[in-house]
Amino acid sequence: MENKKLTRSSNRMIAGVCSGIAEYFGWDITLLRIVYILATFFTAFAGVIIYVILWIVMPEKRPSEGYEDRMNEQLNNKK
Repeated sequence: MENKKLTRSSNRMIAGVCSGIAEYFGWDITLLRIVYILATFFTAFAGVIIYVILWIVMPEKRPSEGYEDRMNEQLNNKK
C-alpha cells in the first residue's frame, strides 16, 4: 500500500491546491480546475473561500518528499 499525503503541488497556477488534490486522487489536473471554476461560479463564489481555507490547511510539498521512493525505483530498474 502506497503512503500518500495530501499536499499542495509544485505544478501550480495559484497555490497548487487543485493540482495537489488531482495528484492525490490520480485525476486529470485540467479537468479538476475546470470543474472547480464552474462550481465556484454556480455557488456564488463559495469556492474562493474553500480554496483559501485549503491553501492555509494543506502543507506544501517539499522537494525531498518522495526522494527515497524515486531512488529505490531507479536502483530496481538498473537490475
